[in-house]
Amino acid sequence: MAQVRQGVDALDRALVTLLGERQRYMHAAARIKPSRDVVHDDARIEDVVSKVLAAAGPAGLSPDIAEPVWRTLIDRCIAHELAVWDRTRG
Repeated sequence: MAQVRQGVDALDRALVTLLGERQRYMHAAARIKPSRDVVHDDARIEDVVSKVLAAAGPAGLSPDIAEPVWRTLIDRCIAHELAVWDRTRG
């Protein structure tokens, strides 16, 4: 069990690093987008989720995990992007 936990902890650290990189892209998007109205884009959300679900199966990730995780991630990223947009345009 200790090895399993060590593996999970290592993966969590890697995920944090990757999520930090994703967040930096949200910062860039907030600087680029011309208006607050274009931060939330339903078509883009569905496109991202669709791509994630297509990649999930071959990666051995259950869609029952992938979809809600990514929808929550996208929701939080949009909230972050809106906050950055407001802060940089405020």
